Amino acid sequence: MAPRILLARHGQTEWSLSGRHTGRTDVPLLEEGRRGAKLLGERLHRAPLDGLAGVEVRTSPLSRARETCELAGFGERARTWDTLMEWDYGAYEGMTPAEIQAVRPGWLIWRDGVPGGESLADLTARADEVVAWAREADRDVLVFAHGHILRSIGARWLGLGLDFAARIRLNPTSLSVLGWAYGEPAIESWNDVGHLAG
Repeated sequence: MAPRILLARHGQTEWSLSGRHTGRTDVPLLEEGRRGAKLLGERLHRAPLDGLAGVEVRTSPLSRARETCELAGFGERARTWDTLMEWDYGAYEGMTPAEIQAVRPGWLIWRDGVPGGESLADLTARADEVVAWAREADRDVLVFAHGHILRSIGARWLGLGLDFAARIRLNPTSLSVLGWAYGEPAIESWNDVGHLAG
């Protein structure tokens, strides 16, 4: 069976709760985020996933992703990987979409990018690196990372441009699975937060 990639977004932070763009700022998890990470771990350790024995695990080095990984029970198996860091938002770091729209009406990050930060081309290249790594694996892989990089990976897995990522929302502590259908890259599940109900 062709390898799949399981995407786990980090738990809730103060900035994700308020909608602030959180790129390289190392914002800690809220208590709600820690609770969600434990619930995600419980889900990953029960049937049908059963702890994902043998799966290679990687995490962003930023603390909100690493802590989510640890609380989910994968800390000892995980390797940190800078490629999974969140988009560098440059001048827009810490701003909400509404604040950015006030100074740049009509702005869309997936089309217009960010001043002084990481370019769309560089973000695409990082997402492509993750996709290539996952496809070359001889087993499923699991990553813990951030909303925009994970949405970028989703778009690139499907062979689509980053603008598609604008159409695939991703909540904190969600689980998504990218796999295959009839030999073509496909989304098996996306933005699943059923485990947060407890």
